[in-house]
Amino acid sequence: MLTSPLPALLALAALAVPAPLLARTAAPERPPGLVVLDERPTPKGPQVLGVYGMRFDPADPDLRRVQLWRQLVHEVSLTTDTLGCSPRAPMRMTRVGDRWVVRELNPGGLVTPANRVDHLVWWAVCHPEQSGKDPATLGALARQLGYSGELRETEQVLPGRAR
Repeated sequence: MLTSPLPALLALAALAVPAPLLARTAAPERPPGLVVLDERPTPKGPQVLGVYGMRFDPADPDLRRVQLWRQLVHEVSLTTDTLGCSPRAPMRMTRVGDRWVVRELNPGGLVTPANRVDHLVWWAVCHPEQSGKDPATLGALARQLGYSGELRETEQVLPGRAR
């Protein structure tokens, strides 16, 4: 009885491939509850932005924390963002490298390529029923919800620890 050596050869070939290469060939498993806010094809594979695991701050009902999922092809980066949903002080605080970035937002105001991700994340967390919608089209809704649409957007970068 002749058996094919193919399964054994495939098993040996898999052992010969470095582990990081094996890990990069499989699509990352998305976490339960991930809400995809933006997904775009690239020549190498998908680019995905999503949020999951939202929690309310027990001390301030206008503050929320959420996990931000950024996937580029097979690499995923995760950060925990804090968002302020108050009409008086809408904001997003996120980590970029070793620095904290605090952005005061203007829901209902001008959405540009520079602030689009901030607004996508803010709407998904503060008003989840608007998740994934183009924030540039939500101006009238923002004003209905009590946001003036006339706030000044600012950015503060807080330095990280010196190494």
